Amino acid sequence: MTGSSQLSYPAITLIAGIGIPIMAAMNAHLGARLGNPVAASVVLFLVGLIAGVMVLGFTDLPSSATVLAAPRLYFLGGLLMAFYVLSITWVAPRFGVGNAIFFVLLGQLISASIIDHFGLFGAQAVPIEGRRIIGLVLMAAGVFLARRIV
Repeated sequence: MTGSSQLSYPAITLIAGIGIPIMAAMNAHLGARLGNPVAASVVLFLVGLIAGVMVLGFTDLPSSATVLAAPRLYFLGGLLMAFYVLSITWVAPRFGVGNAIFFVLLGQLISASIIDHFGLFGAQAVPIEGRRIIGLVLMAAGVFLARRIV
């Protein structure tokens, strides 16, 4: 990693992480206001599509052949994103934004560790060792202590 990426990558991902609960709360309230969490999710995706198209205007587009040559498995990411947005929009008003996001975080910790350990989807393999397991257990305990569910 270069010096600038050592600072910019964590900063970008931290900001993205800050935005996830904000997005969840906003979309949950939009769903309540519209009386339909699915409609709120569709609005979110439309706004995201517009933003993505605007960003694409500033980059070189891949050819349709390049897109179609990509493994179909990787297109499932869109389904996972739709599931996340729909589920968080429906669950957050009923369970609390904090509780919903903390369980999303716990799921991300588990999934990311498995992906890293096995080097899935082209990720760099990072074996799960004792220290990492302890860290994951402490993070999971922190999630449960911060959002005690009873």
